[in-house]
Amino acid sequence: MAAQHWSPPRLSLRFLHVWRRNLLVWRKLAIPSMLGNLADPLLYMFGLGYGLGRMLEDVGGLSYIAFLASGVICSSTMMSASFEAMYSAFSRMHMQKTWDAILNAPLTLDDVLLGEWVWAASKSFLSGSAVLIVAAVLGLVPSPMAIAVIPVIFLTGLAFSGLGLIMTALSPSYDFFMYYFTLCVTPMMLLCGVFFPLNELPAAAQILAQLLPLTHAVALARPLVNGTIPADWLLHIAVLAAYAAGSAYVALALTRRRLLQ
Repeated sequence: MAAQHWSPPRLSLRFLHVWRRNLLVWRKLAIPSMLGNLADPLLYMFGLGYGLGRMLEDVGGLSYIAFLASGVICSSTMMSASFEAMYSAFSRMHMQKTWDAILNAPLTLDDVLLGEWVWAASKSFLSGSAVLIVAAVLGLVPSPMAIAVIPVIFLTGLAFSGLGLIMTALSPSYDFFMYYFTLCVTPMMLLCGVFFPLNELPAAAQILAQLLPLTHAVALARPLVNGTIPADWLLHIAVLAAYAAGSAYVALALTRRRLLQ
């Protein structure tokens, strides 16, 4: 039975029905949802960018707020994907029993998980893109090359949506998610180059940071926002893609074990 849980995913386009169902529900609360997703990143940008930025010299040839903006695009994507894949997906799976209702239709658990994964990434894509647009309006996006950040945002969303669904598959209650935020999300915010350059960290912390997906998202987004090709861009994309595919597969196996045993 355990081997069956880890069998390859059975993919079909039926996941789009799950994705569309979540979209239709979200549309009823789209405006307050987007405002909520924008509040934290904009507070970071304005509070730290303008406040702390007045006391700092340029960072890596950029004003501090311009340096911060590209990092906040990625951290906002991470936070939105994590919340949707954990709190919202857990509600649909465990509290509201929405997944049970969907599984009475001609859909499989694989379809449901794929739909939830892509939906969480899509919602985080809207959040990250909204921050990018705000940064552009503020004059913090000097190059049209920043449009290449858009697929990076979606790939980052896929990576963190998969990780969030792993937590959902393991979680007995909402309180469990605080461990993930405290032990994983907050350290990534501090270690992965969102607020300050990686080369300012101790050597051991720099090595650890290279293992974390947010580091690679920021390493792609920051140069693109400022009009340069990222160094080692193929490596960064490969790491994010590996996190996305690997975490989605593990989340599917754990969810099969939880719901199908």
